[in-house]
Amino acid sequence: MIATSDYELVTESAGLVDHSDRAKFLVRGGEAADFLQGQVSNDVEALAPGQGQYATVLSHKGKLRTDLRILRGDDWFWLDTEAIGHAVLEHMLRTKSLGRDVQYEDVTETRALLSLVGPAARERLDAAPPAEEHSFVTGDQRIYVATLLGVDVICEPGTTLEVEPVSEEVAECVRIEAGRPRLGYDMDADTMPQEAGINERAVSFTKGCYVGQETVARLHYRGKPNRHLRGLRLAEPAERGAEITLGEKVVGRLGSTCVSPRLGPIALALVRREAPPGAAVEVGGAPAHVVPLPFEHR
Repeated sequence: MIATSDYELVTESAGLVDHSDRAKFLVRGGEAADFLQGQVSNDVEALAPGQGQYATVLSHKGKLRTDLRILRGDDWFWLDTEAIGHAVLEHMLRTKSLGRDVQYEDVTETRALLSLVGPAARERLDAAPPAEEHSFVTGDQRIYVATLLGVDVICEPGTTLEVEPVSEEVAECVRIEAGRPRLGYDMDADTMPQEAGINERAVSFTKGCYVGQETVARLHYRGKPNRHLRGLRLAEPAERGAEITLGEKVVGRLGSTCVSPRLGPIALALVRREAPPGAAVEVGGAPAHVVPLPFEHR
């Protein structure tokens, strides 16, 4: 159950959530940019110091192995991802960089990541990044990164900020309302970026070759994905994994779910194209409606 006070804090001011469990790596070396350019789906070489981007690591079939954030410093790159993506990034860095001027350090346990969520996040910090998502500034051995929902602070473990902590559940609620899919919840190893609606943010169609490029480009230019990331307005709360049916046909399963204090029960899901926005479906025998993302507050 989401506390109304926490929800009001992150929608009207700012609250703090500890995301230090994310996998984190520092990458250096003369060939680091070229190396990453050939491994991830976005255009790493286009980044200037102080800029960042969202990207994916794909299989040869163009399916998602993990997603990640990449930041470019003067002589380093920062990579972070969900905890379940740690093994994928570590394996990529360890095996694909052999024989190249690339060094990496796993800093998962030695760096914390604190997320300030809310419209007043910048006002609560001594240093704040530009508004553009993934842009960052550094200071006091910290990195301040702009996010869709506020600011992330990468810092030493044990760092405290003068921001009131809120629950992970309320942070998840505002993420779901914003329509942002999460690895392991709304997309997995069977998902292609276009299905999850992340092509625009995570995939470059103008840079050189990278793993999975051919399949992703073919679907983008010539194909129509069978599934799309959608929002669900639910008549009653439902659990992740619940079937979404259109008539007698299963057209998807719920991903992230919550009961929003403003919207009521909602969810994200990969839904087959037979059920476009506006379609009336059922979840667990109860009525539901497919809606576009992000959710509208009505």
